[in-house]
Amino acid sequence: MLFDTHAHLNDEQFNEDLQEVIERMQEQGVSNVVVVGFDRPTIRRAMELTEQYDFIYACVGWHPVDAIDMTEEDLKWIEELSAHPKVVAIGEMGLDYHWDKSPKDIQKDVFRKQIRLAKKVKLPIVIHNREATADIVEILKQEGAEEVGGIMHCFSGSPETAKECINMNFYISLGGPVTFKNAKKPKDVAAEVPLEKLLIETDCPYLAPHPYRGKRNEPGFVKLVAEQIAEIKGLTYEEVAEATTQNAKKLFGII
Repeated sequence: MLFDTHAHLNDEQFNEDLQEVIERMQEQGVSNVVVVGFDRPTIRRAMELTEQYDFIYACVGWHPVDAIDMTEEDLKWIEELSAHPKVVAIGEMGLDYHWDKSPKDIQKDVFRKQIRLAKKVKLPIVIHNREATADIVEILKQEGAEEVGGIMHCFSGSPETAKECINMNFYISLGGPVTFKNAKKPKDVAAEVPLEKLLIETDCPYLAPHPYRGKRNEPGFVKLVAEQIAEIKGLTYEEVAEATTQNAKKLFGII
């Protein structure tokens, strides 16, 4: 069975055919999905989905692009939701220097607040990183994030950075880009990171793997990610599926 550790089934792109997407996912052997909420509307929808489907779990937090919009009330609400038995992580949080909606100092402040919250409620964190690797690693170290650990979501950095993150109690999660023919870094990371520290994800509806690149992504496509990692590592698909599923369940505390 497969575990998609990062999906946005709460995205409007799934409003019309969610049930069909879920059926296709199950046909591909995907047994669990974590749906990530990153602002008020998407968090609310993620929580609804956890109530509707026993195999869907939620990760709740605040996206760095929208950091400027987060209030103390929002942070308190995330803390309250963290007590829900199907909320398994805090995030996605981090830094995004590609877009300029939220100033860097505000992004950093919101990031730090969420790490501290995660340590308070004893849940792992899910990290969004875009063009901000050095600052993210520095903040994770300064805030003692290794106490709760978590996931470097849709990891796009170097094998050296991956090792640094693993040493801070983080898993490395790979998605569609590892299947792209020209994507050297994710393939190098897949080759070098130990299987016991790898997770797989779709980040759907974004970043669909080859041969669906440019189309809407969905959880069933995570099988293509597992197959590519198996090929790179010289393992069987079953070995990768089993290990990454067990890694996810261990991290999220799912029995």
